[in-house]
Amino acid sequence: MAYGCIHSRSYPLSTWSKNKVQGNEVAFSLGYGFSICRTPNVKCSQKLGEQSLSISRAVEKKPVKKSGKNEHHLWKKRDSAGSGQKALNLVSIVSQLPSEKETVYGALDKWVAWETEFPLIAAAKALRILRKRSQWLRVIQVAKWMLSKGQGATMGTYDTLLLAFDMDNRVDEAESLWNMVLHTHNRSISKRLFSRMISLFDHHSMPEKIIETWRSYVSDQMKTQSGK
Repeated sequence: MAYGCIHSRSYPLSTWSKNKVQGNEVAFSLGYGFSICRTPNVKCSQKLGEQSLSISRAVEKKPVKKSGKNEHHLWKKRDSAGSGQKALNLVSIVSQLPSEKETVYGALDKWVAWETEFPLIAAAKALRILRKRSQWLRVIQVAKWMLSKGQGATMGTYDTLLLAFDMDNRVDEAESLWNMVLHTHNRSISKRLFSRMISLFDHHSMPEKIIETWRSYVSDQMKTQSGK
C-alpha cells in the first residue's frame, strides 16, 4: 500500500490520490507550509524543510514599509497639537476683548492674517472650548466670523450657533439662521438640528413653532426616502 505523509506522519492514500500523484516528487502544496507527497518519511521531511526555508527567505526579502505610516501618524499628531494651541490662543484673545463686533472681528482677522490656509480645525476647536465654558456671546461672534469668511458652514457649526442663540435669548436670529439652513441644505439636514430647534422653541414657550418644525422634519424625511 502506498503511503503519503504530512511532516513525519503517514496515512493511506485513496485510489483517487494514487492516480493523481506521480513519481517521488511533491504532488501539490496546501499553501500553509506543508505538502502531500509519496516519498519516504525522511525525504518528505527534507522537502518540507526546504519548502519552509524558501518561504522564510521570501518573507525576509519582502520589503516592509512601516516608516511612511509612522511618519504620517506623527505628522497628524504634530498637526493636532498645533491646532490645539492655536485654538487656545484664539480663546484667550476673544475672552479679553470688549463685546463690540468690529473689535472682535478685527482681532480675529489678525489671528488668521499670517496663515496660508484658513485654520478651520483650530477655529472649530476654539468653538468647542468656548461652548464648554458657556461663553455664548463669544461662540456667536466666532461662528459668525467664520461663516462671513465662507468657512465652517457645517451642521456642527449651525448646531453650536443655534444653541448659543438659545442660551443668549436671540430667538429671532436663531429663526433667521434656521430658515437659511432649510432653504440652503434641502434634504441634508441632520436630525440633531431639528431636535435643536424644537428644544429652542420649547425653551421659549413657542408651541406653534414646535409643530411647524416637526412638520418640516416629517416632510424632509419623506423627501429623503422618496429620493426626490
